[in-house]
Amino acid sequence: MTGPNLKEAGWAPEDILSRAEAVIWPSSNGHAPAEPLRVQGPLRVGVDLGTAYTVLAVLDQNGIPLAGEYQFAQVVKDGLVVDFLGAVDILQAMKRRVEARLGVELTHAASGYPPGVPLAEVRATANVVQAAGMDCPKLIDEPSAANHVLGIQDGVIVDIGGGTTGVALIENGEVVFTADEPTGGTHLSLVIAGASNLTFEEAEELKQDPAQQSRLFPMVRPVMEKMGTIVARQIRGMNAKSITLIGGTALFPGIARVIEETVGLPTRIAPSPLFVTPIGIAMHDR
Repeated sequence: MTGPNLKEAGWAPEDILSRAEAVIWPSSNGHAPAEPLRVQGPLRVGVDLGTAYTVLAVLDQNGIPLAGEYQFAQVVKDGLVVDFLGAVDILQAMKRRVEARLGVELTHAASGYPPGVPLAEVRATANVVQAAGMDCPKLIDEPSAANHVLGIQDGVIVDIGGGTTGVALIENGEVVFTADEPTGGTHLSLVIAGASNLTFEEAEELKQDPAQQSRLFPMVRPVMEKMGTIVARQIRGMNAKSITLIGGTALFPGIARVIEETVGLPTRIAPSPLFVTPIGIAMHDR
């Protein structure tokens, strides 16, 4: 199964991702509707166990986002589950809250994995989903999931996660090359923590404060340049024409400009970059 075709249904990627941003809430939101949605028909559910964020996304059968949650959680490192029980606890709590919003039980979910992760570790991701109370019949590689949403025909998707920078070359709508190297949002936080004499948690919070980001930019620019160097090295000699950034770290102002200057290719940030991969994973459920 390849999931719903949003283009045929008349939904542009930016429309889907804008809706995702409206209905996928932070776990700390604490807000619950007075009445559940009580949705009808089959659901598509996706779980993205990222290095920095765990995301649970629920779509209707046509691939339109209905609800979800995301939470900062360091239960995965470089695609490997390093805190199994912690991941299960977080996902179970998210599942309960989203079920309360929808008025239905979530019984299944697809999940994803970075390219190059050993098969045994890929199964560990599915085991987290199953231990949280959902069957996990489908695992999809993250670049393919992301491009199911973006619909890029020729270009490069750069997924800047918590721990790594992932590179996927797309030709004729298909992923033909992938690579994944250390350096991600966690490294930005470590630099901020060291330079500002803060704990990692304090630096992570500061990094996400829009009022502080312009002050922090010169501090973290060298890390962004390293990300660009990774991309340039991985696609050297390939017929790449443009870059699309996804992942939560892509939200830091200025990163697209730095990577464009370093690589020498037009670079844009996908709409709602944190939700591109989770939505694509959910589209492959059922």
